[in-house]
This record gives sequence, structure tokens and C-alpha cells, in this order.
Amino acid sequence: MITTDHKENRVNVTVLGEFTLADYKEFEEVINFKVKFEGPVDLLFDLREMSGFTVDMALEEIRFARAHAHDFARIAILTRDQWIAWSAWLSQMFVDADVRVFDDTEDAEAWLGGIETPVS
Repeated sequence: MITTDHKENRVNVTVLGEFTLADYKEFEEVINFKVKFEGPVDLLFDLREMSGFTVDMALEEIRFARAHAHDFARIAILTRDQWIAWSAWLSQMFVDADVRVFDDTEDAEAWLGGIETPVS
């Protein structure tokens, strides 16, 4: 399950439990709308409560990232899981965005707001 919140050029997504293809499609709809009407967006992806993801979701994420390579400005990923942090680093190959991993919401929010924080 996911929750989304968006305003201006920013989208916040929180994943709770397993991240499924249906969840990712919901995320895509929000991003497609924002990009169409507002241009590139910043993204705060909170994965701290994610228990796992489906293979079809992972494949869709790669496809979507490649198709929207220039539609993100900054992507902040909240996680405490080293595997997710590593995969976030790897995903930078598919998008032309500044991607950073955080374990603290305040640091991620500050960075997205333009305040430099140490790289995690």
C-alpha cells in the first residue's frame, strides 16, 4: 500500500508493507499528471515501512524511470536498509536527477528545500 501527497513541484510517497505493481501504477498516475502540468518534480520516497516488493513492480520501476529520465529534479529516499540504499544508487543510471538516501525525514525535507545536508 502507498500513500501520496503532492503540492507544487513535489510528490511525497510512503510505502507501507509490500510495494506492488498496482501501487506503482498509482504513483505513476500522480507523476504523469504533475509532470504534464508542472514540469519536473522533486520526490520524497519513504521506504522505511516497506516490507518488500514484487518483481513486476521492480521491472515497471526500471521501465518508468527510463521513460521519465528527465522528469525528476531531486529524489530523496528515506530508508534504513542498505540494500535499498544500494539500489537507489543504482537507479541513478536511469534518471537525470540528484538522488540521495536519508534515514532522517528532517534531513531529507531540508535537502529537498534547497538546504545542503551531508551525503549519506
